[in-house]
Amino acid sequence: MESTSQVYGGIEGGGTKFVCAIGDAEGRILTETSFPTTTPGETLRRAAAFFQGWSGPGRLAAVGFGSFGPVDLRPGSPTYGYITSTPKPGWQNAACAPAIEEALGLPVAFDTDVNAAALGEHRWGAARGLDTFLYLTIGTGIGGGGMVRGQRFRGLVHPEMGHAPLPRLAGDAFAGVCPYHGDCLEGMASGPALEARWGAPAGSLPPEHEAWDLEARYLALALAGFVCTLSPQRIILGGGVMHQQQLFPRIREELRRWLNGYVQSEAILERIDDYVTPPALGDRAGVLGSIALGMEAA
Repeated sequence: MESTSQVYGGIEGGGTKFVCAIGDAEGRILTETSFPTTTPGETLRRAAAFFQGWSGPGRLAAVGFGSFGPVDLRPGSPTYGYITSTPKPGWQNAACAPAIEEALGLPVAFDTDVNAAALGEHRWGAARGLDTFLYLTIGTGIGGGGMVRGQRFRGLVHPEMGHAPLPRLAGDAFAGVCPYHGDCLEGMASGPALEARWGAPAGSLPPEHEAWDLEARYLALALAGFVCTLSPQRIILGGGVMHQQQLFPRIREELRRWLNGYVQSEAILERIDDYVTPPALGDRAGVLGSIALGMEAA
């Protein structure tokens, strides 16, 4: 174990709320807080004040920041650490990481919220021992991240798996809710899509509701595409919609049906319950992953 004289901060920056925590190298959270996402100025000041108030054992060495996006992750870019073209009002071009770095005078590592959650699962959760895996969060939006050969997904910008186009299922006339694409994955299968389609919040729909069969079909269709392009060793599904545990067996069954025996892997053919799985860290994956980002920055 690393010296107890050093601790790390994590910010899980969501479009609805921010979660800030301080933890150690073993993934133990020492203190945390959460508050609504309001304006960038107010929200980032509250985050910085939380870390400035740390008086517990250990020196705060660095902060990891996993943010909703889209974000600029290009090293050397004048807008590195910024949120860019988000539809969330007031947050376009918000200088997130620079604001925290300036307030604290500490290194700040910055990534997408889903890549941070993937890092948490890799270090302490369902992706331990794997080098190529996928993490999807299905909630207010849909985002994807993960690792390939031990490196977090990053390239032209960062993955936007929730905005992947999908074939429309036969007989489905729902227009989708994505303001950019209408019927992309997020437009058809996010929490707001479920509510718009069925006229009630997803969490209020009973387990036997027809919504869940349709939801499973769209999610499995997207996963089949990701399996064929990225060949992940495991797929982890988190987010508020996936609190509906009845979705998992339906998604697994539909994924097998879409792949139709083409991908000859025991993980899919014989161990699919372990292949498509909830996050071992549950709803803590994002904030713990952000702490892990902070460990990298230190």
